[in-house]
Amino acid sequence: MARIKLAYIGGGSTRGAGTMASFIHQGENFNGSEVVLIDLNEERLKLVQTLAQKMTRARGLDLTFSITTDRRAGLQGCDAVLTSYRPGGFEARYLDESVPLKHGVIGQETQGPGGFFMALRTISVMKGIIEDMEAICPNARLFNYTNPINLVSEAVTHHTSISAVSFCEGPISDAHHYATLADLDPAKLDTTFIGLNHGSWSIRHLYEGKDFIPLLQEAYERKLRDNSLSRYEARLLELACTMETLPNSYFQYYYFKEEILAELQAKPTTRAQDIMSQVGEYWAHYTEQAQSDNPVLDPSLSRGGIHELELAIDAMDAIYNDRKEVLYVNMPNNGSIPDFPADRVVEMTGYLDRNGVTPLMQGPLPRQVSGLVKMLGEYQALAAEAAWSGTRKDAVRALASHPLVFSLHKAEAIYDELAAAHRAYLPERLLQ
Repeated sequence: MARIKLAYIGGGSTRGAGTMASFIHQGENFNGSEVVLIDLNEERLKLVQTLAQKMTRARGLDLTFSITTDRRAGLQGCDAVLTSYRPGGFEARYLDESVPLKHGVIGQETQGPGGFFMALRTISVMKGIIEDMEAICPNARLFNYTNPINLVSEAVTHHTSISAVSFCEGPISDAHHYATLADLDPAKLDTTFIGLNHGSWSIRHLYEGKDFIPLLQEAYERKLRDNSLSRYEARLLELACTMETLPNSYFQYYYFKEEILAELQAKPTTRAQDIMSQVGEYWAHYTEQAQSDNPVLDPSLSRGGIHELELAIDAMDAIYNDRKEVLYVNMPNNGSIPDFPADRVVEMTGYLDRNGVTPLMQGPLPRQVSGLVKMLGEYQALAAEAAWSGTRKDAVRALASHPLVFSLHKAEAIYDELAAAHRAYLPERLLQ
């Protein structure tokens, strides 16, 4: 088993407790390891530390947990750095979602203007993290879970020699969801998704060795007749059956843009407001469980469920324990998917062992869906570069190129309003 020192930046977030539950769930693979929880809020760091220590003792594991608000101190001697943070909190997300709606554009956490401004904030912080890693732990690996992970990854990989890879369970949860919608066993559905994060399609979809699409079509037609589908489910099934490939759920914002925009504009609250109304319950639950000798996280009262950032922990196990596993990763293409340049960060499967991550040859994307994904890939490259070192002009050009915007005047108006609202989290070059 591997003994590592892991720095978790974002360790005091609402996902912190669940992430520690993930690490402890695999604790036997990391016995003797140390986790340093790094965040800005010392009180919440202490709470997550207490939960982690008690869960560890209850399972008889040899893991230690320390906390710090000093990032550079926390990175000393680290083998791995896990990042999952949200500059501005859910209050900033509320602005990302609500401001675009006023301009007739979908407001969403990782897509369109909302995702763009989240990227500007998170990449600004990531620049500092990379500088610290280069100075303090240059041989450590970066495991990123900070959204929007495609833009964060795109920016990082062009500007450092630090080994970096990003993760999202989207392809796994999407496959599970489609099998469930078809009333079939998710364990028997064999899929491979490729493309971009929150922008991938299946190039393999077999159920017990046979094409899954006809089974999905049959389920779709049956459920339309008995009116058992939600509008969200109906959209996804219609899109999958029309394109004859399984879409990531975020494609609904593009192929059903007008109706979703109307729904979001009519909804009295944004998703961020819905989450903020529950945050107090999360921390109350964590505080209550911290009093127990054997804390048990309730998935209905834990942000994102019991086990958070689990794919990153799987990847650490695969690399540091030389497991030779295949997992979904987000990293430079390097010829894996012929639809994209070699240096474009894509979502694909990779082979993980002691040497790191090797992209596996994939693709291409089905022709009927590749155009939009390629367009999003070009936006991704423009947005990442603007966030890392660009000016207001660079940022506006990138935002105007996004398929949900496609309007220079809307891009300028949304950009200036959100840049002013988020100025505390943005470098001066993006405000001029």
